[in-house]
Amino acid sequence: MSTDTQTPQRSFDGWKWGGRVFLTLLLIFTVMPMAWMLITSLKTGFAAMQYPPQWWPSEPTLSNYTRLLDPSNSVGQDFLRYFWNSLWVSTATTILAVIVAVPAAYAFSRFRFPGRTFLFFAVLLRNMFPAVIFLVPLFILMRLLGLVNTHGSLILTYLTFGLPLAIWLLKGFYDNIPIQLEQAARIDGATRFQAFLYIVMPLSTPGIIATSIYSFIGAWNEYIYAYTFLTRHDQMTLPVGIQRFFSENATDWPGLMAATFMMSVPVVVHFLVLQLYIVRALAEGSVKH
Repeated sequence: MSTDTQTPQRSFDGWKWGGRVFLTLLLIFTVMPMAWMLITSLKTGFAAMQYPPQWWPSEPTLSNYTRLLDPSNSVGQDFLRYFWNSLWVSTATTILAVIVAVPAAYAFSRFRFPGRTFLFFAVLLRNMFPAVIFLVPLFILMRLLGLVNTHGSLILTYLTFGLPLAIWLLKGFYDNIPIQLEQAARIDGATRFQAFLYIVMPLSTPGIIATSIYSFIGAWNEYIYAYTFLTRHDQMTLPVGIQRFFSENATDWPGLMAATFMMSVPVVVHFLVLQLYIVRALAEGSVKH
């Protein structure tokens, strides 16, 4: 006796395919500006002004990049100076934000003290207001401190804006780390600091890395405060400095696109490098748990 076997037919899942189409369109919408920026940076000034615009230049050139990286000309000197200024300010802000946010978040997570809840929400209160309303008060404060036209004014300002969210992010990571791990280390003779250093810190590495990425990107891309606090040409950061590609008569679009593309490279590299540590830390944390 033979039995008929029928292969099950997969039903069409409209929600799944709709989600895929939506994500594909969202990816295209996200990638297109970056692609157009890269393509324009490979054009000459004449090709960039052609209408209708060419999707791919007939004669691509790297002259816009070599001009930016050549310290023998004024454009290259200025670009490299702005680049290093931004790198210094962003790196210093990131390091200080992590140094301050790690113990502060740990204290909010592990210790119970009077006014703890109120103080924690007071830290987050600043993020309820747009950053621009603090522009004039902070400028007056920096002028009284003698920090106008110095990178210290930007570092302090970026810390003011970045620390609340950094503390909030790290506190969530510390809350998810079982306190029993620290208690076991204390029973074995470790001090609280040693338990924090050897138990909590390795498990909270993904949170620390996420905080550093957030702090670095926020400082690297900031424009309004850098434009207000810095008037000296040699102190300007990259978001402000690339304005030199604009003029009253014409705009160097290929040069501007090349500078903008190179400005995005450190952020992408920073994220990709630290992403590897996030994955490794998550894997190690799952084993330790």
